[in-house]
Amino acid sequence: MSDLGDKAKDFADSDKGEKATDAGLGKAAGAADKATGGGHGDQIDKAEKAADDKIGK
Repeated sequence: MSDLGDKAKDFADSDKGEKATDAGLGKAAGAADKATGGGHGDQIDKAEKAADDKIGK
């Protein structure tokens, strides 16, 4: 099972993986912003940046 985790981390650390994770986080942030009616944009942006800092390069 650790091989799968290692492969996922290696992918997330690649340029292609970084683009994919950024796109996914952006979509999630957009959905959260829409769900909250745009009232929590600053908090959503902070959460998106924190997640991006933890995922990938």
